[in-house]
Amino acid sequence: MSNVHLRSVLLLALLATGPAWADTVSERWQTQVGDISAHADTTARGDVIGKRLDALGIAWKREAFEQNGQAGQNLVADLGGPKDAPLLLIGAHYDQVDVGHGATDNASGVAAVLELAAALKAKPLAHHRVQVVFWDLEEKGLLGSRAWVASAGREKPALYVNFDVFGWGDTLWMMTPEADTPLVASLRASSQHEKLAFEPGDKYPPTDHLAFLKAGWPAVSFSLVGGDEIGPILDVFSGGKPAQVPKVMQVIHSPRDTTAELDSQRVDDALRVVEQGLRAWDQGTAAKH
Repeated sequence: MSNVHLRSVLLLALLATGPAWADTVSERWQTQVGDISAHADTTARGDVIGKRLDALGIAWKREAFEQNGQAGQNLVADLGGPKDAPLLLIGAHYDQVDVGHGATDNASGVAAVLELAAALKAKPLAHHRVQVVFWDLEEKGLLGSRAWVASAGREKPALYVNFDVFGWGDTLWMMTPEADTPLVASLRASSQHEKLAFEPGDKYPPTDHLAFLKAGWPAVSFSLVGGDEIGPILDVFSGGKPAQVPKVMQVIHSPRDTTAELDSQRVDDALRVVEQGLRAWDQGTAAKH
């Protein structure tokens, strides 16, 4: 199938597939971030996540691991899907550093994954099985996701989708190794429909997607930030000193990382873009084969 034909299929699927939720998700997301970030203890944060998965009727488990001499627990939830279909894996880290409340980094990403899980549970994908994973010990060196990828017999996903720092702003920022893919095309079309800025690229701060890419497994990552922050954020991570320190760098890993810094105004739009993009990708992948 030609790229033009495939993109046509993707865009038709996008237009035909509305989001599974009919109401705004922003209040639910805000509440979930608050509930998770009320706890500094990782186990307690996991308990909050598990309670939400239970309410959604999604089976989940704790999966213990040891990596680099440190023990942790990833939380794994199975949304199901067509038998023998390829796997779509979606995740975010739920641990935090010792200061602040880990609201932006990364209860915001966890809450985004929970909302997406609710949407995909209510209206499953047609051509992929879906699992969601909440990583432990990301702040210690991506240990949870690295242990996952290194586990013997682990299934290689068709795609891993990561969420980290999904807390405010007007721009859906996407890490993608390739800028010209059907998924990027469908996300771009959906973001234009939602009037949300969209910035895909291969430069992005280090987080759990790297464990997958280093293993040769396909992965992307999403953040919701202010568009004017992206350049300065990349400057900081490349060793530069931008004239204006971006909000993200002022908030994360600091006492400021609380729910007071969050802005849910565009969260529902951003999650709608991601959901529609993944649904179009799901349809287009099947059409391609």
